[in-house]
Amino acid sequence: MSEKKQLVLDAFNNKPTKRVPIGFWFHYTADELQSAYDIPEMRTQNISGHNRFVSTFKPDFVKLMSDGYFFEPKTGAFLKNVKSASELRNLKPIAADDAWIRDQVSLVKELTSSFGSEVATFYNIFAPATAFKWSAGGGDKKLADFIKQDKDAVIYALGVIAQNTEILAKAVIQEGGADGIYLSVQSLQDASVGPDLYAEVVSPSELAILTAANAAGGTNILHVCGYEGARNNLSIFKNYPAKVINFASVVEGVSLGAGKKLFGGKAVIGGFANTKDGLLYKGTKEEIQAETKRLLDEAGRTGVILGADCTIPKDTDFAHLEWVREAAQ
Repeated sequence: MSEKKQLVLDAFNNKPTKRVPIGFWFHYTADELQSAYDIPEMRTQNISGHNRFVSTFKPDFVKLMSDGYFFEPKTGAFLKNVKSASELRNLKPIAADDAWIRDQVSLVKELTSSFGSEVATFYNIFAPATAFKWSAGGGDKKLADFIKQDKDAVIYALGVIAQNTEILAKAVIQEGGADGIYLSVQSLQDASVGPDLYAEVVSPSELAILTAANAAGGTNILHVCGYEGARNNLSIFKNYPAKVINFASVVEGVSLGAGKKLFGGKAVIGGFANTKDGLLYKGTKEEIQAETKRLLDEAGRTGVILGADCTIPKDTDFAHLEWVREAAQ
């Protein structure tokens, strides 16, 4: 195992390390929400972007981006036409050898074959509820309304999406060579779905994916997403069976140290805002390095990986990331 992979896996396992690792990631396509089946060049852009980042910046580990393959097309087409929750019972799983799964496995294998021996790699996967919200249209409100109408039908549909995603998670680890998955979850941004209802309706689909990824031998990261300022009830996710937690510490107003305690001492990733208004993007070397040291003074140096709330802007200067790594030493 390479020295850099050992460094990161030791940090993930709360072992002492000679320096604190850092983890930042980008989207590499013009519009990551588009489909590679509509815009085939997205795949080439994604691959070349990863390779350029690895060769130029030499990251401590890599989050493999699923740009172009965010949500399964057949399921998305079905959900777009659903008018009432009861119709969700007609959703069917895709085949285990569906192109959406096999194309992602080949993407991951191509990337890990390029640099997977040098650095640990974790494939980006969205939770079923996120896939549902984006695919069905109507966002959190539509999913919340469906839960009110027929929560059992929603549980069924999320379970079908989870079934597809479990196959994907296992395959990218066992066949694609990824060291694990990076599962993105988010509280429903609707007050009618509180922690108890979320745990009953949504959590089972997320736990199923993490369980499958763990069984496949993955070292898996849970991302509690604060995209565009979304707030999360972090306690919902505190017992999820992931090795590492990446949460939006700036958006949530929860420090890395406090988050580490909340998540039972698990390793945590984060600390910096991921927006163009944030210090990481626009700060000076002195400001960024001072913040790096402040974060480590608060959180400690064991089981801590410095990163951001979420994906950082595509035009972030690599030098800013290097300033963090330099100060973290």
